[in-house]
Amino acid sequence: MSAHVTARIDLGALAHNVRVLKERTGGRKLMVVVKADAYGHGLVKCGQAAVNAGADYLGVALLEEAVALREGNVPGPILAWLNTPNDRFAECIAREIDLGVNSVATLKAISNAAYSVDRVARIHVKVDTGLNRNGVTLADLPDLIVALSKAEAEGTVKVVGVMSHFAYADEPSNSTIADQIAEFKTAVDLLEAANFELEVKHLANSAATLALPDTYFNMVRPGVAAYGVSPGEEVGMAKDFDLKPVMTLCAPIVLLKKVPAGSGVSYAHQYHTTTETTLALISAGYADGVPRSASNLGPVLVGGEIRKVAGRVCMDQFVLDVGDLSVQLGDEVILFGDPERGEPSVEDWAAAAGTISYEIITRIGPRVHREFINNSW
Repeated sequence: MSAHVTARIDLGALAHNVRVLKERTGGRKLMVVVKADAYGHGLVKCGQAAVNAGADYLGVALLEEAVALREGNVPGPILAWLNTPNDRFAECIAREIDLGVNSVATLKAISNAAYSVDRVARIHVKVDTGLNRNGVTLADLPDLIVALSKAEAEGTVKVVGVMSHFAYADEPSNSTIADQIAEFKTAVDLLEAANFELEVKHLANSAATLALPDTYFNMVRPGVAAYGVSPGEEVGMAKDFDLKPVMTLCAPIVLLKKVPAGSGVSYAHQYHTTTETTLALISAGYADGVPRSASNLGPVLVGGEIRKVAGRVCMDQFVLDVGDLSVQLGDEVILFGDPERGEPSVEDWAAAAGTISYEIITRIGPRVHREFINNSW
């Protein structure tokens, strides 16, 4: 049975992007972020493709994402940085997964878990340099350093990295960037003064990797850029950096019918036909990740032309006014893909929905079939 909506994932494009990003950063280590099911693209397949293409690390937010990578036999260093004191630490430590530490309480839980499995937990200190979200502040870092030194002496942890997140990297000229770099350098100095041997220091996200070489340190941590999506207009479009879109989202026409002029279309009749026309029903909706906020605005490639969604996006379907276009039942329409092929982009849909490109791809739902192409292994 054919899928009602398909996300076609080009693993060759992902591999290309990994190589481009690695070359751009002049030999620094590269962590490819594969959290949120690899930004909706498929965690294990994309993780393996990234490693095969030369990624030195994989990064995830949640511990269960890291465990899923290991259960999928994905090799190499993996970091999971968003955790709670009651998380699955022992399971991760036993699988050689690096862990982020943001507080003394989290460190104690990790240290206890490491003791329980008779292993040493590899730690990346998560520092809050100004985002005021996750991470230990510089004011609290000395207390954490004392606790880390004690845990290292006891043989339960080893501090191997330090990391932070930018607040404004997608605005490369923002004054807060220099402030955060300075705070990060201070954190590095404090950790190194405490005799921790830091294998990796990572601050640069996608935007910084593309636009801010001063943020590279010895490892960069791109996410959305690895999937060929721009992190923001001020940084530039993906094609400006030779990055290729990895996902193409498509769905078939499941019904064609003629309707007269003045016909209201979809819930609340927010679209009315102006002439007698043909409506095409597409089997994709907001349950699949097509944003309802893009009703009447979302661009779709159909019959060789770009048409906008006609009326409201529904849970499982939406409608296109295809007029006299030459289309047939079962024809595939492209919601987004590669603009170089004349297809709408992820960024086009983000603009239509009044959101960011990250949300468009990460909201692609679990019932959407992922079809992996150009697999090199």
